[in-house]
Amino acid sequence: MDQKQLTDLLTKMTLEEKIAQLLQLTSNLHEGTEDQGQITGPMEEMGLTTDMVRASGSVLGLSGAASIIALQQNYMKNSRLGIPLLFMADVVHGFKTIFPIPLAIGCSWDLELAEKSAEIAARESAVSGIHVTFAPMVDLVRDPRWGRVMETTGEDPYLNSLFARAFVRGYQGSALAEDNERLAACVKHFAAYGAAEGGRDYNTVDMSERQLREYYLPAYKAALDEGCEMVMASFNTVDGIPASGNEKLMRGILRDEWGFDGILISDWASIREMIAHGAAEDDREAAYRAMRAGVDIEMMTPCYVHHLPNLIKSGLIDESLIDEAVMRILQLKNKLGLFENPFRGADPERERELLFCDEHRQAAYDLAVKSSVLLKNNGVLPLQPDSNVALIGPFADQEDILGWWSCVGAKEDAVKLGTAMKERISGKLTITAGCNFDSMDAKQLELALDAAREADVIVLALGEESEMSGEGGSRTDITLPKAQLELVQHLKQLNKPIAAVIFNGRPLDLQGIFDEADAVLEAWFPGSEGGAAIADLLIGRMNPSGRLTMSFPQSVGQVPVYYNVFNTGRPMDPSKTGERYVSKYIDSPNEPLLPFGYGLSYTTFEFGELQLSRSEITADQHLTARIRVTNTGARTGVETVQLYIRDMTGEVVRPLRELKGFQQLKLQPGESKIAEFTISEDMLRYHHSDLSFTSDPGRFQLFVGPNSRDCLQASFKLV
Repeated sequence: MDQKQLTDLLTKMTLEEKIAQLLQLTSNLHEGTEDQGQITGPMEEMGLTTDMVRASGSVLGLSGAASIIALQQNYMKNSRLGIPLLFMADVVHGFKTIFPIPLAIGCSWDLELAEKSAEIAARESAVSGIHVTFAPMVDLVRDPRWGRVMETTGEDPYLNSLFARAFVRGYQGSALAEDNERLAACVKHFAAYGAAEGGRDYNTVDMSERQLREYYLPAYKAALDEGCEMVMASFNTVDGIPASGNEKLMRGILRDEWGFDGILISDWASIREMIAHGAAEDDREAAYRAMRAGVDIEMMTPCYVHHLPNLIKSGLIDESLIDEAVMRILQLKNKLGLFENPFRGADPERERELLFCDEHRQAAYDLAVKSSVLLKNNGVLPLQPDSNVALIGPFADQEDILGWWSCVGAKEDAVKLGTAMKERISGKLTITAGCNFDSMDAKQLELALDAAREADVIVLALGEESEMSGEGGSRTDITLPKAQLELVQHLKQLNKPIAAVIFNGRPLDLQGIFDEADAVLEAWFPGSEGGAAIADLLIGRMNPSGRLTMSFPQSVGQVPVYYNVFNTGRPMDPSKTGERYVSKYIDSPNEPLLPFGYGLSYTTFEFGELQLSRSEITADQHLTARIRVTNTGARTGVETVQLYIRDMTGEVVRPLRELKGFQQLKLQPGESKIAEFTISEDMLRYHHSDLSFTSDPGRFQLFVGPNSRDCLQASFKLV
């Protein structure tokens, strides 16, 4: 359809039909689905009529080509004007083929592979009938207590923005109408959901607008600049107003300032939740505030269908706002080609061919390898294939390695670490749990100790169950469960070499394992091919190259701890150990255990002299920073060379370091390559107190190194 045809269609719609287009329901409320027996109760609870359901505009959570085709067919029979449904789902890090969690993907620092993972997820989803994914989640997070940290790519606004763009490219491709195996992307959660106080899900967010714009908004804006079709409102407050009813945020920044004209959708029931927030008296006021803010689709609450007709009749809401929202929905349906083909890419035969195919599993393997981070190694890794190995721990032979948002991925399809190790270790391999995730009995411990005594090396497979992170998975204690730490202590007494593999959805407080183990490999939730990838890293078939995108705390008492901090007026001088009246803890270092950008390899890298092409630049000039990096070890490896800049004096305080670029260099043993970075004035801009985005003349420090802590440095001026 062209725009005129869409406008004509809109004029033919009754007010009730238009408002119903704004309603999103789960599939069980619709006729023609296998679980339609659940219709009556929920419909009565929500006060929905059959006509409302039959005219609703989108469906949440249904997948499978046959099921979606059947529901769409039944829906179209009852659609007076032939307007098809939109089908949406949480395809966060894979559909059937599950990739590592997004936090792990961030640690790969591999934008190309991240884009490929989104493309594969889109293709699997689209042939199964899905049109829209509620991804990417680009919330910046500094607090690992928050369970949904597993959905983000980390604590840095620059890197998060790059990944936001990569994911949108992967999901959407270049032409949704022409490629039926891509999805419309929905960036979330707008805005600043990752800054929930105390790391507690759904909790209050309160910060200055300058802080919001400087750190939290850039990744959303990057996703929209890449063409992201939809935005999801967050659950939290922003400046005291719930996001779903926040006119300044949604109409002021998102619509007017940024020019976004796509669909804005609420999160699950978040419009009605304005009542619990204390920002709306009842459903009627919630509908009023959300529509005024510009929320187009209401997910799983009936505030719009019940109250917008009367709000329009009373003159409190202009019908033109409804028309704008409906037109945005019609435009996306048209862009997806649904008016010509309501079933779009849904294809049961193609679905059987594509889902979890070898090509997709290979990509999942590659990303699991690249996202794992070697945190410590005293020479225990890589293992010798002919070693006698005791593989001990609750993850030793565990299939719960997909993570919280695993869509239709099946745990039983995941390659378990124990299975993969059996195929790779030619020496004796003994596998035993040692303990459960959070409990231990005497027999489990006895079997673990017996296995360890017979082994040359102990591999501990420890971590969190998937339910310990994800939505609603906030924790105050982010150490490993006590039973696992007790297991470590018992095995440590045998004086055998220990390599620990950690499976988890967040940066952990590694007390009780980091000092005790000779090597620590951070595996995250590595996805469908996780066991194979981790096994190949352990035996050295693959060389670890991941780098952290969130800092690991010394203890939870440091949280939030992140690299791009301010200096304060009383900075601590590490060389002066007796100072009290400076910004420090008296019982802990200020610095994290492991900094942003950190990661080890089975080889070593040497950084040469940092050279700048000039010492001063103007707004029209740039300088080049060059550094030679040499592989000084015996194995081929990848080094991620990172560029940071500090503005020494700003109109507002500036961070000690800010990531401004990176390059990944693959080097053969003895090989050297030059990493080169171009620095221009636009890289030096920031939000001033009046919210202008400009730079200040003056002195800057430039840092280059393998992580945010261990850098060479030089200085230059902006004049």
